[in-house]
Amino acid sequence: MDPYVIQIVDDEEQARKSLAFLLTTAGFAVRTHETAAAFLAVAPNIRNGCLLTDLRMPDISGVELLRCLRASHISMPAIVITGHGDVPMAVEAMKAGALDFIEKPFEDEVLIEALEHAVQTHASKPAGAEELAVVQARLNQLSERERQVLSGVVSGLPNKTIAYELDISPRTVEAHRASVMAKMQARSLPELVRMTMAAQFDLH
Repeated sequence: MDPYVIQIVDDEEQARKSLAFLLTTAGFAVRTHETAAAFLAVAPNIRNGCLLTDLRMPDISGVELLRCLRASHISMPAIVITGHGDVPMAVEAMKAGALDFIEKPFEDEVLIEALEHAVQTHASKPAGAEELAVVQARLNQLSERERQVLSGVVSGLPNKTIAYELDISPRTVEAHRASVMAKMQARSLPELVRMTMAAQFDLH
């Protein structure tokens, strides 16, 4: 199989150059695009591409970009980069097809591992019935309160908001949140979101 080419889409030149340098140094083949529109113009001809895009862009947002790809039946692994507080938008991106999201600022290793995982996941089979059964079993271990906290967390709500809505203290929310991460065996928020979406967990 030909190596994957990381397709970087970001309207900020400095960000594009920085990402391209980091990934090239890490051994990836890289191509950069100034706008989502420019990327979409060449996307149909891309083979073995892996999309890395910022969520907030002036012409077409990262979420809209993913929806355009899906509408055009263009399948490629995708990771979105998001600023702090954009978790609801990142969740929307994952619903539109993104495999993962990375919150800025991030460690270089986190991005590199996420890209490697995205490529491997896309190259292999999607989650099978056994994996979904495992996730469902973990969800079934959660208490009603933990499920309520999980719903708030993967919807992108801050702890204080979840605490207010459930009429409990932020510290109690933190305790439930830690318990949810442990029971779900999730190492990160994106992984937790992936699990709940795979199992079609009801967020409301």
